Amino acid sequence: MATNIHPILKLLLLAIVFQTLLAAGGGGNQGAVAGANARNVLQQPFAPDSIWNMPIGSGAVFVEANLNPRPGASPWSSMPGIDEEKLILTPRAPLTTIFHSDAAWSGKDRCVATGKPMYAVPMPSDYIIPDSDENSPAVFLMQDGRTLVQTQPVARCTARGPATSYARFEDVDLYGAGITGAHGGSGLSAIGGSIRRGELRPGKNTGPPHALKVNVYAREALFNCAMRSACSRWPAVTSDSYAVGWYGHASNNTNSAMKMGALLAIPGNMSIASLGLETAPAMQLAWTLQNYGAYIVDDTYAPGFAFSVEDGPGGSKKDEFRRDWGFDMAQKLRDDTAWVRDIQRLVSALHVVDNNGPSSIGGGGVLRQALAPGLRPPAPDRAGLRAD
Repeated sequence: MATNIHPILKLLLLAIVFQTLLAAGGGGNQGAVAGANARNVLQQPFAPDSIWNMPIGSGAVFVEANLNPRPGASPWSSMPGIDEEKLILTPRAPLTTIFHSDAAWSGKDRCVATGKPMYAVPMPSDYIIPDSDENSPAVFLMQDGRTLVQTQPVARCTARGPATSYARFEDVDLYGAGITGAHGGSGLSAIGGSIRRGELRPGKNTGPPHALKVNVYAREALFNCAMRSACSRWPAVTSDSYAVGWYGHASNNTNSAMKMGALLAIPGNMSIASLGLETAPAMQLAWTLQNYGAYIVDDTYAPGFAFSVEDGPGGSKKDEFRRDWGFDMAQKLRDDTAWVRDIQRLVSALHVVDNNGPSSIGGGGVLRQALAPGLRPPAPDRAGLRAD
């Protein structure tokens, strides 16, 4: 049976429905996207135009990187190595106190606190980070769901115990540009550019849809700079304290494009098929390196070439890679496996995007891929948080 509704009443009802829908959509669920194409902010953080998400553009000016596929001519060179980043994105976990430790990379036990408590971060109570001599950068997502605390090197040797670290870096916003962080050799992010669990997996035709991070043998690969200000380039905000007299010293490297912070990529006019790759994960990496590139963020110190990868309470990329492909992600040159040979081919194909800069991220021009979907951040819970 039809019911006649007064036109004014009908308009009022429609307005109520519209406001209800707006309220439901504006609740600010973590990782919600303003649009139909959702992006998980914890899996692929930062703004669409962040350096970590920006594709290479048609305006990219490429110069030779001249990376040695046999770093240091040593059979023990890592090809590749992996730099495991502790990504602890558990804002509802119990707070864990981090004490100062001066161990750093001195060889002393990082498990032993040598100073006062510095701050507290959410961390699962059973998560352990053993003592090591690795870089061990760490990222913690705070209770507000957007503040990222970054520190290096971190250790937590006893379940439910405190942790230690040497240096804390400036906080950044999960929804911001996310440029800086706990890679001490460059001052760049310890989460942007990391190869995450769920990436480089069987059945995929493309690699991670974001820029990567790599460590190179700086003594050979980087420009032989005479002063600290000449040892790095944007977006790096620093270089290693020992850069002068170390970077490029072994090879008297005169390639001024090859500095800490350089964006490396495979030029668009280079056919991936021509590289003769033998393994599926290397083909995925080649796609990423041609479409997004990789930033130099640290020195391997010993001869090698390394990728930054995820490790954390939910598991490690290293273990997932081994389960997926049946071989280790980290290998030595002397192993001479198909994977090692493929990484050498990729290293040889890399060039520097020499015009990468704040106004031309990835070189500018027409982008090789669409920008990542936008994000709708939750309402800020902490005044003064910098979105760098």
